[in-house]
Amino acid sequence: MTGRPRALTAISIAILGLLALSGARPYDRVTWVLEVFPIAIALPVLWVSARRFPLTPLLYGLILVHATVLMAGGAYTYARVPLGFELEGLLHLTRNPYDKIGHFFQGFVPALVAREIFLRGGYVRGRKMLPFVVLCVVLAISATYELVEWAAAISLGQGADEFLGTQGDPWDTQSDMLFALIGGVTALLLVSQIHDRQMERLERSARDL
Repeated sequence: MTGRPRALTAISIAILGLLALSGARPYDRVTWVLEVFPIAIALPVLWVSARRFPLTPLLYGLILVHATVLMAGGAYTYARVPLGFELEGLLHLTRNPYDKIGHFFQGFVPALVAREIFLRGGYVRGRKMLPFVVLCVVLAISATYELVEWAAAISLGQGADEFLGTQGDPWDTQSDMLFALIGGVTALLLVSQIHDRQMERLERSARDL
């Protein structure tokens, strides 16, 4: 590729705008920083790697969706996102479930990132092995994030309550990982064919340059 994808430029503008909006008056500034920190890591990585390894438009779009979920959680804290309260009432739940949406996307989007890297890089050749390896990556990322939350709880004490968002659920860690796994499985089942077609177009475009 001779330049960076237009999709990356578009989502970067959208993310930076939404980031400024979410950080203008967050419920808790420390929580906001912790929640949006993955975006501060991912966006520069996307730009650095874009010339050598541009991603599919599908993946760039989903990264924007995932970033939006994170920024909303950071602005309100996950236990206070209005969409979560709507779902709580609609589904007759006992807690705001917005953090489960976040963990669902924590599996959905990384599953496709891993899938794209493995297939285009030729790291996993067996199509039957691919879903297993991808889901292992999803669970590894989810477990790592839970360890980060644990470290935050130890270092910040009560100040980490908003970041953890457990809402009194003693099984929050396990259910977070389950929702990440569900997100990964859903991604593989729903969009693998679309993903394959976009990767084929991307590879053809790269060969024609």
